[in-house]
Amino acid sequence: MAYDEDLAERIRELLADEDAITEKKMFGGLAFLAHGNMSVAAAADGGMLVRVDPADTDACLATPHVQPMVMRGRAMDGWMRVASGAVQSRRELAIWVKRGVSFAKTLPPK
Repeated sequence: MAYDEDLAERIRELLADEDAITEKKMFGGLAFLAHGNMSVAAAADGGMLVRVDPADTDACLATPHVQPMVMRGRAMDGWMRVASGAVQSRRELAIWVKRGVSFAKTLPPK
């Protein structure tokens, strides 16, 4: 399944005023990188991936429709899968986009 192009466009609109945002196809989806670090992505299987501070993993997982990103059978702290049902409104999407971009900006530029 291809990523949700409508979701990608909605993310793009929220990031329009951000500096140093680039797009890159990753994990079968479309990632948005801040200074070279992945912040959010329209995921290949629907919904989105969001990179957060690993210390915030448990708090994020307490949110409905949020699961850890699993890669090679291992849950990745700081990487969340947010179901499409959790980002239907602009406000809901903006919360996750802001969270992902804010954390990516704390990382050294690539």
